Amino acid sequence: MASGASNEADREIVVSRIIEGPRRLVFDAFTSATHLAEWCAPAGGKIITHAFDFKPGGVWDATIEGPDGRAYPNHWVWKEIVPPERIVWMYSLKKDDPHAAKTTLTLAERGNATEATLQLLFASKEERDEKVAKFYAAQGAQQTLESLATYVASAQAARK
Repeated sequence: MASGASNEADREIVVSRIIEGPRRLVFDAFTSATHLAEWCAPAGGKIITHAFDFKPGGVWDATIEGPDGRAYPNHWVWKEIVPPERIVWMYSLKKDDPHAAKTTLTLAERGNATEATLQLLFASKEERDEKVAKFYAAQGAQQTLESLATYVASAQAARK
């Protein structure tokens, strides 16, 4: 390893959760702006999508309005889409942000449930530590999976 370089473990946040529902349904929650608007905002917030194209190189450009009324820009660039097992995207606040975090969602079948693992990979340990301290990135990642699980449960109930 080069001098001063951080290894990946020093630059990442990884959270996992078992989601009660089939892997395909969990994967599909990412495939449209309509689905994402149902679960990706914090409780009491809403999402306004400006652009959405779910394909490698495509983007999801949105503003998340928090329950506090503040607007939070979000810009995702889809890098890899492997239905229904993996989605990789660059997450940032704006287009061409040099501080974008590489985000990988891996979905593994666990009987009738799905194990969802979310990995956020930052450019440096310092950047990861800043996002954890100032923006509660680890809690946000866990909250994302919890919201996803709630959405999948309601979607599955609606199908019955």
